[in-house]
Order: sequence, then structure tokens, then C-alpha cells
Amino acid sequence: MEAAAGEPFDAVHAGSEIQRRLGVKTSRDEPLARFTTMRVGGPADLFATVHNAFELRALVRFARTRGLPHLVLGRGSDLVIADAGVRGLVIQVRAEGSRIEGNRYTAEAGVQMARAATETQGAGLTGLEFGLAIPGTVGGAVWANAGAHEADVAGILESVRLLAADGSESVDTATELAFGYRDSRLKHGAPGAPSELVIEAVFRLAPADPATIKGRLDEIRRWRQAHQPIGLPSAGSVFRNPPGDSAGRLIEATGLKGLRIGGAVVSEKHANFIVNDQKGSAADVRRLAERVQAEVEMRHGVHLDFEIEFVGDWAGWEAGGPGRVEREAPPSTREGELHGS
Repeated sequence: MEAAAGEPFDAVHAGSEIQRRLGVKTSRDEPLARFTTMRVGGPADLFATVHNAFELRALVRFARTRGLPHLVLGRGSDLVIADAGVRGLVIQVRAEGSRIEGNRYTAEAGVQMARAATETQGAGLTGLEFGLAIPGTVGGAVWANAGAHEADVAGILESVRLLAADGSESVDTATELAFGYRDSRLKHGAPGAPSELVIEAVFRLAPADPATIKGRLDEIRRWRQAHQPIGLPSAGSVFRNPPGDSAGRLIEATGLKGLRIGGAVVSEKHANFIVNDQKGSAADVRRLAERVQAEVEMRHGVHLDFEIEFVGDWAGWEAGGPGRVEREAPPSTREGELHGS
């Protein structure tokens, strides 16, 4: 979220200006749960969807020059939006242009990583297969250096077009992004300054037999179906893996599979997933995540860092109390039943 101090946010005036000056439709008090993979979150004061890179640039520049608090939202994975929602403007990115030129694949920020994996497979290009396991968009994947199945964005990214804090654009190489494990320079902007924003990314891939690549994609699909709670609302992996270990292993070793608070539960399939299988709240999810974090640290002396982000208005979120903690009787078949439906 990029926020500005000063006058209160006027959603009516801002929405009218956006529609008049940019031609982008807006809505007020838009419920956000349906735009996130966890299916939780309250309303946005003002909401707009951009459908191409031009609209994305224009709307972000509009918000920055006027000091409007705003949140850029991709597919809504890897985050939990507060029950109170988001103050200011939420910009949903649906800029989904892509093209293939030789061994290079260029994708706008809103292209889903799973689509990138299948598009490049069809073109006989290998390197993006892991994208099938990333439940987000190209913009978010570059920002977080997303990865899976022993591969990540840093290994194949050639360059990225960024919108800088001052509204200018630059093309930066992968080296300039200072990638680390689930990390990049984009996560660490100057305090109080707008973040750099991914407009599009260029991936350098390698030619390969499309049938061979398809076989790899099929392997990833089977692995995910066997090991992850596909088909249930979740934000993806809750915690980063600590050095030399696995967050899922530590959580399972602590006996936390099946631990429930309200409508949120630690997955029986993969302990590093929290699923919202009973229409839980964002507060349920956060309380459960913090409970897991505390118990793992108490038992193993390892502090698990969140991979998911908690965004929006969390002021006073604990006022509702700690929630009821339950442990479900394993094994639960709910996840498998819903995945197959």
C-alpha cells in the first residue's frame, strides 16, 4: 500500500476524476474477498480494474501525483486482506498481454504464471514450467522472486520494465533486482516513497520438445494434486522455508496439522498451507498463522517468517478475541473431496 498523509480519502471525487480523465471504470465499497485466493477481506473504498499496461501506468501515476493511498492487486494470492478492507484505491491488474520472440517470452504484469507456463510449452520453450505451481501473476512473481520445484524467477528473468517512484520508466536487468530467496530489491523501497512497480517482464528461455515440456507440466500437476490442498481457498505457502529446513516439516513435527481457529485450518495435506474451508474471516487466518508461528518457535527454536502479506486496515483486528481453537480428528477427507469436485 502506498499511502499519503493529509486530507481524508474522498472516494466519490477520486472515482469521478479517474473515470473522467482516464476512462477507467471505478466502484465504491467493492468487496475484495472474491478477488483473493483465500476468499477473505472487506471492501475497498474505491476499486478499479486496469486491462493493459497503458491503463496501469496511467492510473498508478494518477494516484501518486495526487497522493492517493493505493494498493496494486494481482490475482490476490500470497496475501490476506483485513476484514475491515482497504482504505483508499485498490487497482486490480488485468494487463495480460504477452508475446514470444525467438527464445524470449515477454509478459505484462497481469499474466498468470500458470498461463505463462502453458503458453511457452506450446511454443517449445522450456524454463517456465515451475510457473504452473505459482498461483499468481508475473508482476507479483518478479516482486517476490517466486519459485517452486527447484526453480525460480531469478533463474530465467532477463529484464523487467519498471515504473519508478517519480513516474519515469526504466528497463532493469535481473542482476539489478538483487534477487534473494523469495526476495528482490522491489520489496525494499525507500521509506515513505512509492514502490517500484512491474509493468512487464522478459524471460529468456531455451528451445525444447513441446511433448517433453508437457510431460514436465503433467508431473507438476500430479505432484500438486497429491501434496497440496488444491480446490480450497488458500493464499499459498504461509511461511518461508528457514535455511536448511522446511516450514511444512517443522509445522507437522509440532503436531499442528488440523489445528483450527474459526473457519481457517492448517491443511492436512501440506502443513505450510492454511485453508479457509468454512467461510472463515481474515482474523481467523491471521490468528491461526500467528499461533502456528509461536508454537513452532517455542518447540523448535526456529522463527518462521511469513511468505504471505497481511494488507489493508488491520487496526483493532484483535478486538474480537482470540477465536476458538480446535484440533480436527485426522485424517480429514474434506480436501480430497473438494479437489475432485
